[in-house]
Amino acid sequence: MNSKTHFRLVVLYVLVGALLLVLVGRLWSLQVLEGTHYREIAAQNRTRDIVVPAIRGMILDNQGRALVRNRSALVVSVDRTSLSRQKDRGTGVLRRLAAVLGTSQDEILKRIRLCGPGIQRPCWPGSPYQPIPVDDRVDPKRALQIMERQEDFPGVTAQVQAVRDYPKPEGAGAAQALGYLQPITQEELDKRKGLKVTGYSGVDLIGRAGLEAQYDGDLRGEPGFRKVLVDSQGRVTGTAAEKAPVTGGNLVTSLDAGVQGAAEKALQTAIEGARRAGNKADAGAAVVMDVQTGRMVAMASYPTYDPGIWTGGISQDEYDGLLGKKKGEPLISRVTQGQFAPGSTFKISSVSAAVKDGYPLNGIYPCPGSYNVGSRAFTNFEGQGHGSMDLHQALVVSCDTIFYKFAYEEWLRDGGMKPRKTPSDPMVGMARNFGFGARSGIDLPSETPGRIPDRGWKRNYWNATKKSDCKGAKEGYPGVAKTDPARAAYLKAIAAENCTEGFVWRAGDAANFSVGQGDVLVTPLQLTRAYAAVANGGRLVTPRLGVAVVRPDGTVLRRIPDPPDPRLPVDAKILKYIRSGLADVTKKGTAAGAFSGFDFKRVDVAGKTGTAEVFGKADTSWFASFGPVGKPRFAVVAMIAQGGTGASAAAPTVRAIWEAMYGTKDNKPLLKDGRIPSDLPKPPADGAVP
Repeated sequence: MNSKTHFRLVVLYVLVGALLLVLVGRLWSLQVLEGTHYREIAAQNRTRDIVVPAIRGMILDNQGRALVRNRSALVVSVDRTSLSRQKDRGTGVLRRLAAVLGTSQDEILKRIRLCGPGIQRPCWPGSPYQPIPVDDRVDPKRALQIMERQEDFPGVTAQVQAVRDYPKPEGAGAAQALGYLQPITQEELDKRKGLKVTGYSGVDLIGRAGLEAQYDGDLRGEPGFRKVLVDSQGRVTGTAAEKAPVTGGNLVTSLDAGVQGAAEKALQTAIEGARRAGNKADAGAAVVMDVQTGRMVAMASYPTYDPGIWTGGISQDEYDGLLGKKKGEPLISRVTQGQFAPGSTFKISSVSAAVKDGYPLNGIYPCPGSYNVGSRAFTNFEGQGHGSMDLHQALVVSCDTIFYKFAYEEWLRDGGMKPRKTPSDPMVGMARNFGFGARSGIDLPSETPGRIPDRGWKRNYWNATKKSDCKGAKEGYPGVAKTDPARAAYLKAIAAENCTEGFVWRAGDAANFSVGQGDVLVTPLQLTRAYAAVANGGRLVTPRLGVAVVRPDGTVLRRIPDPPDPRLPVDAKILKYIRSGLADVTKKGTAAGAFSGFDFKRVDVAGKTGTAEVFGKADTSWFASFGPVGKPRFAVVAMIAQGGTGASAAAPTVRAIWEAMYGTKDNKPLLKDGRIPSDLPKPPADGAVP
């Protein structure tokens, strides 16, 4: 063997030896240093984690009747991610799926496309990584075809899921108070890392409005998991570990299904009657509140809708109908979000303000048909005078001119057109003390604050609108002039005044304010709360719907506390005086006709009519009440936009609700002894999906 060959063999031996050392070292590293890690990975290759969805809790009324519950449904869902990995991007699967479901491939494509700008519904507003439901009412035979032929439907699942159901006990819809569910978006998942996606698209939902949104954390429960053993072909061979899901808590509310149904029926009847009388009557609300606790017994809003419309996807026409003005924007709760001039129902605040400002509670005041505020005559309803009277009678006959006088004189004392540095504005301050112009604090999202205008508000409004007002003053309103020259001339004159002096708090602003007109806006809930404060002796209770969260077996998870109640800065004798005046309104005042034949022995009802004028529209009809007068328990308020006078539309609505609650000679009462249950009810056995 020559030297070259010998050298090559040595190099080869060294190389082989080095490779052997590297191999041994790597084996030692894998088996000793990293053995535990790779054993865990190997075990994971033989197991699969499955998230088990939790059943969402029910929403119950004060007697345990389900306002919202669950029903079992066979839901077919499509996984976009799985389809995107297929050679044909899932076209073949969707074609076969459409044939099984008896629909079109185009319809399925619409349901699984992602919502975004310019994309019409149906579309998927949730996370793109969740299975997307395409049918939630599948016939079992059709679902069986999908489950038995999974090789033909990769990325498609057919599973029994819990779907939200709205049974409407006693006719109680309460759609705006209950709210609705929508899929969790990817953004929400990123922000709220505690949320787990179950893979069950019908379960991975989140409350978007009403109680569903307010108490989402209580209702949703906690998903469980199951770790299953699988063989090399992915077939389940056993269970390695599991944790059962925790069913969401049931929310017990103070709503009474019977009273809620009666309020909705009374409101619907009144609106239909107002329309027959020639009024547009395009919106309304009816509210029942426990004056001692602030618990809401009924919240009816018109127009309304069926919240089940959200289940299984919503079409563009349906979606537009919920938000569009053509159908009256039924998604809006007129109880908490509707803002309207309150008319004479506002006088409970104005009486309190006037007496606090020094006007004698038992004084006698003239009530002429009109009263000059500056150079302009402000009139009573239909220009009728009533002679001289006390404030009790002023409430009974709803005399406006007495309040115009109070407001004008207070405005003059504040300096008139050149106000003092710190004007007193007693009526503005009292209105805010009554809770107007601020959110009530009810346990619902998206409550509007209403509006209590003052000098500061008017200047801010002028700054925001003076450009358009000055344009209108200069150019006029040529479009309006073609059809209504007189109205165009009026608009031009108003625009000219607003352009130059629109920031000034005028005597007319103060006068209108005193009778709930002008720029004053309140919600029906705010007015109910104010009347509850008059009824209970001055406590401004915070409205509440949620009472407690309970398990399916009735065990209390938590009681929902009542916030502390501020007190009105109004003397008890003044409130008693107001209650006395309101008690006569229904017997010999502006609501006597609406309450003719009413059984006051069953329940003595006090109240106040309100007829608010709205420029360019028909009057807003109001009636606010409480009872029984001697020992008040409830406040009942109704409002019908463009419904006519308070006595003609809203007062009969309130009467119908009182008669439903306390009964009549021919009808049994909804409330036993005129009370709502004080104990927590036991949840119904059939409300949750097993």
